[in-house]
Amino acid sequence: MDERDLLRRMFDAAVAAASPDRAVPENLPPPPRGRTVVVGAGKAAAAMARAVEVHWPADQPLSGLVVTRYGHGVGPLRRIEVLEAGHPAPDAAGQEAARRMLDLVGGLGPDDLVLGLISGGGSALLALPAPGVALADKQAVNRALLNSGAAIHDINCVRKHLSAIKAGRLAAAAAPAEVVSLIISDVPGDDPSVIASGPTAPDPSTLAEARAALARFSIAVPPAVRARLDDPAAETPKPGDPAFARVSNRVIATPQGSLEAAASVAREAGYRPLILGDALEGEASEVGRLMSGIARQVVAHGQPVPAPCVLISGGETTVTVRGKGRGGRNVEFLLALAIGLGGLPGVWALAADTDGVDGAEEVAGAILTPDTLARAQALGIDAKARLADNDGHGFFGALGDAVVTGPTRTNVNDFRAILIGRGRNDLEGARG
Repeated sequence: MDERDLLRRMFDAAVAAASPDRAVPENLPPPPRGRTVVVGAGKAAAAMARAVEVHWPADQPLSGLVVTRYGHGVGPLRRIEVLEAGHPAPDAAGQEAARRMLDLVGGLGPDDLVLGLISGGGSALLALPAPGVALADKQAVNRALLNSGAAIHDINCVRKHLSAIKAGRLAAAAAPAEVVSLIISDVPGDDPSVIASGPTAPDPSTLAEARAALARFSIAVPPAVRARLDDPAAETPKPGDPAFARVSNRVIATPQGSLEAAASVAREAGYRPLILGDALEGEASEVGRLMSGIARQVVAHGQPVPAPCVLISGGETTVTVRGKGRGGRNVEFLLALAIGLGGLPGVWALAADTDGVDGAEEVAGAILTPDTLARAQALGIDAKARLADNDGHGFFGALGDAVVTGPTRTNVNDFRAILIGRGRNDLEGARG
């Protein structure tokens, strides 16, 4: 079994497990007596809308609008309009899409259904600022948060309190219609109020928490943002609000499900899979160093699982940007892992974003091999210097080890697999 091929098959299985074509049809609600209006946002939104069209009864009314990242569309659909907008930086196209969605759900009656299609990336794509806040203000705060190393919960807490559509406001605008949202999770804990900043979910976070997050990461904010966050009237709709009486949020694909699919592939290939968690967070480089220690323990002592094995994990790490390189959290993790392993024989790894985009690059991630550092050194590439410059894409690209998938049109966050063998003879015995 070729290690590269196995790692890639595991990653492909993780992505396939979260495919909208698989997850959407079995979770569709029955058609209502009135109209069905589809609204949605995220990297999976276009593929989810296509799955709805394919499986919705032809004789039942269906219309709507979803917005996805540039390049993540699926071509024109017959009944649902698909728009594309900026991610991770929100732009005017996302602002217009969000405004139109609020218009579409306004004025619906109790016999109508709003079908939400929500996935990761929706926070940036639903870029409708709250009253008094300009799009440029949101862009500046968003950019600073993304570069600060803040966790997604902190980032989305701020985003929700600066939005006219997130934090349940889309669902509130649809009342008294029924709202059913199908959600593909890309966040630790699979909380609908965090995924895409919860456009159809009540928000337990507070203005005080948003202010604290900005202070914790020393984010300077424009005056209009400060005024908004200081205004008690700007608080978001909370659990128990009557606006959510007819709202159902259904998580239909999760990081854990994708990790389990990858584990099955590893098991069939004769490797013992160990899922370390679907919600690992922290600085990507620190997680990489930690994982190198676990891999060394496996090689030296057969703990926490004997080789041949695969250590599998998911979640969303962060990167505090200090350099000027081309980076993303998955390649940052791998570069730190490589340095920590120091060329340890028999250890391979893959880390990639299940949406096909790691950071701002059209590259999903990369593969690490036992001779990664040796090959880099032969090319005159200093791994530690590249890590300090946040240049993971530059590093692995130069070695020809980038993982490029193109848009996968789903998103269940990062996928990491560290494959540890014991040599060919032992591996064949384990398979037997």
